[in-house]
Amino acid sequence: MIRRQFGPTGRDVAVVGMGTWYFEQADRPTAIAALRRGLDLGMTHIDTAEMYGSGGAEEIIGEAIAGRRDEVFLVSKVLPQNASRAGTRAACERSLKRLRTDRLDCYLLHWRGSHPLAETIAAFEELRREGRILSWGVSNFDAADLDEAARIAGDDHIACNQVLYHLTERGIEHAVIPWCEQHGVAVVAYSPFGHSRFPGPQTPGGRVLADIAAAHRKTARQVALAFLSRHPSVFAIPKAANIAHCEENAASGDLLLSADEIGRVDAAFPRGRRQNGLPML
Repeated sequence: MIRRQFGPTGRDVAVVGMGTWYFEQADRPTAIAALRRGLDLGMTHIDTAEMYGSGGAEEIIGEAIAGRRDEVFLVSKVLPQNASRAGTRAACERSLKRLRTDRLDCYLLHWRGSHPLAETIAAFEELRREGRILSWGVSNFDAADLDEAARIAGDDHIACNQVLYHLTERGIEHAVIPWCEQHGVAVVAYSPFGHSRFPGPQTPGGRVLADIAAAHRKTARQVALAFLSRHPSVFAIPKAANIAHCEENAASGDLLLSADEIGRVDAAFPRGRRQNGLPML
């Protein structure tokens, strides 16, 4: 499993991790087994949020990582409606309780809301000084939002920006990824398979993926993950609520595509023009 530095944290984190959106809808023992298998395979970055199943996903993760907390780079998120200075601190404590841990490795603002960004960042900094979180970041932030956060927080404080990124939604390549790479901020790709929009094997793009996959004895989804993580700042967090999908995702973590292969995927799934606003789910 390839590992790289996660923004300014100084931590080496697996390029492919595990997302847990809708995890609470999966069979609980199966989901727990998948998380534990992912840890065995080096996918130590586990991402969740208080929003996911109203805390249900955090409770599943808490059970899954019991006795293995020190192996995990654990990330959760505060909802924007809870992101006042006091509300952020209270939300963090609730997440820590559900996750059965005394700290988060990174804590994110899920998206921007009505509370001033300065209040949320002040709470993040307080929690960091107290050791309740080791770093903090943002999610669904465009370049202009990142500029504002950096003006408030100063340099080397934003650990990551978690954003929608998959083969047919490459909008972040225009401004977000360049901004993050310039400022040393990690980019975390959520829904890297397109949230039920992954190209089928009979589509033109699907055939390109299949051809490249066959050359490496990999799968089309593994090629997609390798393409998305070709940028040195990008990490991916596909969901895998069963062991088979977990093992498939983990096997992409050592796949490096050639320049020619990257060019073929790029041509098959063009990024298109820059649009107003940042896409999100």
